Amino acid sequence: MIPPVDTKNAQAVARFVQKKRRELFGPGKSPWLARVLRDVTALFAGKQRDYAAIDLHYHDFEHTLQATVCLVLILEGRHGRRIRPVLKPRDFDLAVAAVLLHDSGYLRLRSDRGGTGARYTFIHELRSSAYAASYLPGIGADVREVDTVVAAIGCTGPRSDVRRIIFPDPLARLTGCVVATADYLAQMAAPDYVAKLPALHREFQESYDFFRTPRARRYSRSVAELLRRTPAFWRDFVLPKLRRDFGGVYRYLAAPGGSNPYLAAVAANLARIERG
Repeated sequence: MIPPVDTKNAQAVARFVQKKRRELFGPGKSPWLARVLRDVTALFAGKQRDYAAIDLHYHDFEHTLQATVCLVLILEGRHGRRIRPVLKPRDFDLAVAAVLLHDSGYLRLRSDRGGTGARYTFIHELRSSAYAASYLPGIGADVREVDTVVAAIGCTGPRSDVRRIIFPDPLARLTGCVVATADYLAQMAAPDYVAKLPALHREFQESYDFFRTPRARRYSRSVAELLRRTPAFWRDFVLPKLRRDFGGVYRYLAAPGGSNPYLAAVAANLARIERG
């Protein structure tokens, strides 16, 4: 089952995350991580004073939760192989915080009443990084930890170049690779990925219009064109990026000697597109 928890239920995902953390690092709940899970859930629901609720249908809160589950499974698979550098509990918490905050840049300020958060599609990583940098120190994160989360968010943009991102240490680089991998795989493996592509097209178009991007420079100008280009997007862009830039951390989603359920789900979605 992809994913193995109900990602429409934020509380179920929070329980899943804490359960996996206990399995990896021993008994005990992380109050800090529990707070981040609560705070981000409230933020996306519009319960934070300054921000309206997320108003997108593709990059909705479920996408964030799907990416969170995928990230936790990657970390679990890696930890089970005892690969160095070994993650400590705090490293796990920071990785989860990064993936939870990676799309916070789509949220509109309450004073911003024009259009939806989709207008920020092409700059949302910058806005997400700014939000993380302002939020995390207030709940006890130090400079290195904030740098780790901000660098990880910076890895998620399609125009990002991991070679140009400054990471405070090798574990921070790993965090960035895992966050970005989970972001790509969670959305493209989602059971409703194909059905949601028209919503992604509308998000692109709103941001193109907001930035007055000429039609000739737009990635796709219709839903049909976006669908047609998606298999090549995976084959020629995403998969090489996962392998080269992000160190192939997606392989930890498969049990040793077994198949990778996320890659299988992506293949099924692409086959559905190609069948029309």
